[in-house]
Amino acid sequence: MSKQASIVVLVSGNGSNLQTILDQCEQGSINGKVTAVFSNKSTAYGLERAQQAGIDAISLAQGDFADRTAFDAELMTQIDQYQPDLIVLAGYMRILSDSFVQHYAGKMLNIHPSLLPKYPGLDTHQRAIDNSDEEHGASVHFVTPELDAGPVILQAKVPVFTDDDVEELSSRVHTQEHMIYPMVIQWFCAERLAMIDGKAVLDGKALAQSGYATD
Repeated sequence: MSKQASIVVLVSGNGSNLQTILDQCEQGSINGKVTAVFSNKSTAYGLERAQQAGIDAISLAQGDFADRTAFDAELMTQIDQYQPDLIVLAGYMRILSDSFVQHYAGKMLNIHPSLLPKYPGLDTHQRAIDNSDEEHGASVHFVTPELDAGPVILQAKVPVFTDDDVEELSSRVHTQEHMIYPMVIQWFCAERLAMIDGKAVLDGKALAQSGYATD
């Protein structure tokens, strides 16, 4: 993909990961361009971040559709107008229909605030604290129909301290997210990363269950 990859980002909230991606595209650290940002919430600050960057910002309201399938069908139609090479979920809080996930199979990434396969779903920081975990973190993975179960590409670990509250732990994890997500997006844009036979493959080698390991 010597040309800049077209990236579509889906957000539901603040969009701090989106901002990091926008900044790194601008700086040339990612060989890609965010062409549109979609949200299921019209009030999501992520949409404002997109507008400030001169990028199309589109919100779809759940209440306008009969069900999830109808919502996702319209979302697909609108996303496809941008001919994306990559779909990036950045705090998108809707569960996607199987047809949506299959439509973008191998082209959709998510970042999840836990060391998958530990703690899929919500409230990951609280669960880590409640279980007296010594380490916690974030995982970038390909999206597959089963929630938070796609092949892991890269993880970052953080310590959990005995007096941590959710806010402190979340902040520590967020700092790592902003480092690893752009890195993985660049791997994809540079055509180093793919999903093959249900596995994450980097530079032609299948990654281990916990993704790429630097240590």
